[in-house]
Amino acid sequence: MEAAVAEYRELCLRCRRPRSVCWCDAITQVPSQTRVVFIQHPREAKVPISTCRMAHLSLPNSELHVGLSAVGNPALEALCAKPGVAVLFPSESATDVDTLSVPPQTLVVVDGTWSNAKKVVEKCPLLSKLPRLKFFPDQPGNYRIRKEPEAHCLATIEATAFVLGRLEKAPARFTPILTAFDAMVEKQLDYIRENPSSTRHKNRKQRNTVRVDPTEPLRGRELVVVFGEANAWPLCDPLRPQPDDPELVQLVAERVSTGERFERLLRPVRPLGPRVPLHLDLSAEEIGRAEERAQVIAAWKQFIRPGDLQLGWGAYCCDLLEREGAPPEAFLNLRSVLSRLVDGPPGSVESLAESLGAQLADGRGRAPRRLVALAFVTRASLDGRVAQVRLKPRR
Repeated sequence: MEAAVAEYRELCLRCRRPRSVCWCDAITQVPSQTRVVFIQHPREAKVPISTCRMAHLSLPNSELHVGLSAVGNPALEALCAKPGVAVLFPSESATDVDTLSVPPQTLVVVDGTWSNAKKVVEKCPLLSKLPRLKFFPDQPGNYRIRKEPEAHCLATIEATAFVLGRLEKAPARFTPILTAFDAMVEKQLDYIRENPSSTRHKNRKQRNTVRVDPTEPLRGRELVVVFGEANAWPLCDPLRPQPDDPELVQLVAERVSTGERFERLLRPVRPLGPRVPLHLDLSAEEIGRAEERAQVIAAWKQFIRPGDLQLGWGAYCCDLLEREGAPPEAFLNLRSVLSRLVDGPPGSVESLAESLGAQLADGRGRAPRRLVALAFVTRASLDGRVAQVRLKPRR
């Protein structure tokens, strides 16, 4: 019990950081005419160095919500129904904040990685309909303890300070709220300099240190590689139907032991996504004349046998099959298996197959090409060629 107490780190209930790295003393509050509503992705709420809460505590005229959508949150639903509300999110249709003649009364700021923030904005029917704002920073951000996708990308608190300054025609007014942010960055950098051997950036953990064979679950099993195409719409398309859950429209599979194939099209129920014909290499008319979904799923259940282990490149096809009422009895993500085998991302299944000598034909659509690649990589994994070609010694 004494050892446990000795290791306990007191938590600051305001910033929710350990007292040793609390940044509350550095917070400078600055009032704003624009009300700021932060919507934080749940994953970002768990990141220790996230700046959303810091921005909220620095702006008295702000509120913070953690969630994936405005739907189901009465306060956010009411907010989105009011006039004068805009969301800070870059897109081709977004308006540059420097060109606004009348600033919004309320600014919604979504906090998360770029991919997560995009999902929150574009998959929420309330947020996706709000006017969007974008900005172009004068200089790179100071978020040196976290990698940004592009040099012009800023931390949430930096972006908020910059945009508020532009909206209220006072570029330097909100700079003081960055004091806590700069202090946090410096404290983290000091820790990294003082503890160079403990940083995860310089000592990447080996995924398979004991060299256990990750392909062992594949051996002695009847393997079926499977790939599915979905009727899905771009998240930013204003015509995207609701609900917009992807539906299976093409299912292809190959039994590895015999080469027996299954290739079927399923007639869409929802309006066809604009890029689906391109991926399938078929016209919209041909897809519209596909078989009834129930017939294809019945044929699929005849193709699959008890004890089959289905292999996919990722779990997307497994999810699509579950939505059709045909969940795999056993499913394995081959990409995850090979990432442990080669101790790193294996890349796309097509590039991996071609690096092993596969010849992939064009013009048959994405699903048949990936199926050929997936079957080739599966056989190469079983006979050891993937490890021989891809595995590189550490330096």
